[in-house]
Amino acid sequence: MLNHIVLMGRLTRDPELRRTGSGVAVASFTLAVDRDYTAQGQEKETDFVDIVAWRNTAEFVSKYFAKGRMAVVTGRLQIRNWQDKEGNKRRSAEVVADNVYFGDSKRDGASGGFDQSQSYGAQSFNQSYQAPAAPATSANDFAMLMDDDPELPF
Repeated sequence: MLNHIVLMGRLTRDPELRRTGSGVAVASFTLAVDRDYTAQGQEKETDFVDIVAWRNTAEFVSKYFAKGRMAVVTGRLQIRNWQDKEGNKRRSAEVVADNVYFGDSKRDGASGGFDQSQSYGAQSFNQSYQAPAAPATSANDFAMLMDDDPELPF
């Protein structure tokens, strides 16, 4: 049997970090996931998927993710049965996250994109990259191979 889900979408709100009675971290958040297909003449539809992350994954999500951030979540689908305040039986579907990855680059405030002027080491991203020059070769650098050479592996 297989129960494996991979989702990519944007957080609709900041993750909510809580702790169980024994101190285990649990974070919950919702991903807005666009559907891949659109009926002709229709607007693209979006699904809102509830996600639950536990322990280190919960702490990671609550520390590094916020509303609007793109996330890739891998995990499993879980169906929970519960009762509401009036005693009605309810059913909820949620994804229990095994891993959460960044789906975009770190945002730079208002522009919402990656800050390309940020410098890393000696070269910044807004400079063009130049490949190192290939060493000069001449016809004398090569030797003809003989078919009966005992050093050949084939």
